[in-house]
Amino acid sequence: MFISRWKKLFAPSRDELLPEGRRATRHHNIFEAAASYVSACAEDDEDRIDEAAGWVSPEALSFGISELACRAVIALARERDESPQTVARSLLGLPAA
Repeated sequence: MFISRWKKLFAPSRDELLPEGRRATRHHNIFEAAASYVSACAEDDEDRIDEAAGWVSPEALSFGISELACRAVIALARERDESPQTVARSLLGLPAA
């Protein structure tokens, strides 16, 4: 309890550690960025694509998009009672393996 009080009193907040121009902005995690980016791509919304791409590093965004793709394929495979490979190939318009 003493340590948490100390941190509140003396440790700089995350906002204080940011450069002046970025303070008081909302922080987004990689999954928020990926969801926003992918949905913006699906809707061909360039402004939202650019906005979401700026929320996290390119590497983090790539990881988030990959995780989203995996979860989407698994969910569709369960819903369709098919294998993830069959669903993924179908979504990409590839012939069945």
